[in-house]
Parts: sequence; C-alpha cells; structure tokens
Amino acid sequence: MAESRTVTVPVVVERDEDGVWCAHARLPPGVGAHGEGDTEEAALEDLREALTGLIEEFG
Repeated sequence: MAESRTVTVPVVVERDEDGVWCAHARLPPGVGAHGEGDTEEAALEDLREALTGLIEEFG
C-alpha cells in the first residue's frame, strides 16, 4: 500500500470577468495545474483533483 503524505502547494484563486472562479498552482518550472468552478470551493476542489492526478502519475 502506498504511503500517505501531505503536500503543500502555493495556490492563487481569482474570479474571471465571466464570474468563474479559477484556482492555479505552479509546481516545478514548466508544470502547473488549474481548476475552475462556480464557487471558490468548487475551483479549489477541481484543482485538488488535478494535483492528485499529477502526483499519482508523476510522483
């Protein structure tokens, strides 16, 4: 079974001109992840899913 660990990633959350919430995380140079949603919480959850997929695929 894989070891569980906590990863802290700096995130920027903003609302675009259309009212959509966007969450962005920059990882090592050239790598990033994005999430969006109708609420700030939904954008962060979408980003969390994207980050989880990156971690599972690339470690």
